[in-house]
Amino acid sequence: MKRILALGTAVLAANAYLAAAAPPASGTLSVQPDRIARDDVKESLTQPALPKRELLRLEESAGAMGITYTVILYGYSMVRMQVAVDAAFQEVRRVDRMLSKYRPDGELGEVNRHAAERPIKVTPELFALLSECERYSRESEGTFDITIGPLMKVWGFFRGTGRLADKQQVAQALEKVGHRNVVLDAANGTVRFVRPGVELDLGGIGKGYAVDRMVTLLKEKGITSALVNAGGSSIYGLGAPPSEDRGWEINIRDPKSQSKVVADVYLKDESISTSGSSEKFFLAENRVYSHIMDPRTGYPAEGVLEVSVIAPRTLDSEAWTKPYFILGRQWAAQHKPKDFRVFLCEDQTEQPCAWLQ
Repeated sequence: MKRILALGTAVLAANAYLAAAAPPASGTLSVQPDRIARDDVKESLTQPALPKRELLRLEESAGAMGITYTVILYGYSMVRMQVAVDAAFQEVRRVDRMLSKYRPDGELGEVNRHAAERPIKVTPELFALLSECERYSRESEGTFDITIGPLMKVWGFFRGTGRLADKQQVAQALEKVGHRNVVLDAANGTVRFVRPGVELDLGGIGKGYAVDRMVTLLKEKGITSALVNAGGSSIYGLGAPPSEDRGWEINIRDPKSQSKVVADVYLKDESISTSGSSEKFFLAENRVYSHIMDPRTGYPAEGVLEVSVIAPRTLDSEAWTKPYFILGRQWAAQHKPKDFRVFLCEDQTEQPCAWLQ
């Protein structure tokens, strides 16, 4: 870069000399300035280059939302990198306070406690996120649902390992499930529940939102190469690491054997999220019951073992893993956006794991 700049400086000096020494229009130009410019360039090219700056690496982790967030980044200033990482972890803690339904001072907790009694005013940030969730529900035919909590409790997955639910329990829980039970008033920025017993749980999308916010903070602090990992299930690759121009290498594990890798992907300014039946399940009556519920039927989804979604935003990749898991390969192939990549592992098929075409 120094040589190119020196060449430009020499040419500008030559042009200035020509302008000052130019004869009347009827005369001829002197070639002397050209010789001076070439001499300047020759001298600049022989000057020693500045020493190459050392690329630094920083990796730190912190707990939030019940999982561990890890950030790996590269840069030339450890001070700047540390400031960026600290800002990213402050942001994920802020998002945790906003979205946690367990915190008494949390905004979402306030909604769950009182939205069945009256409309609750929320911040524009939370309202925008809830609006995105409503859109996901509509576009996924109701298979993405942040009101799934009552079903998770009936099936024993709420802070538990799972248990069989009877039909009456499922039917009662279904009355409280569905985005139709949540009224978002854009004009007033309020949230209201149609009936008692409804509650919002953003656990299926909160990690993705937090990762995107962390990446935004890193960019604002001048970071161009980083990996943000939310518990291994939602990951964003910013730029590329110094050793791999294709991006950050991520392994997709075999849902039947976590020691095996079924696919490798490279993230470059994009995210990947994975959901699978092996995360939480129980066995009963010779069947495997997964924690991934179909909100339309009230029963655990079957036929798919694992789904990984690669998308520009982590919010999108995390949100769509559940609908693709529930609705299956054919529906996902027909409805996924063009800039999404989907890797799906099915149960009892000749080709259990494959990318959607």
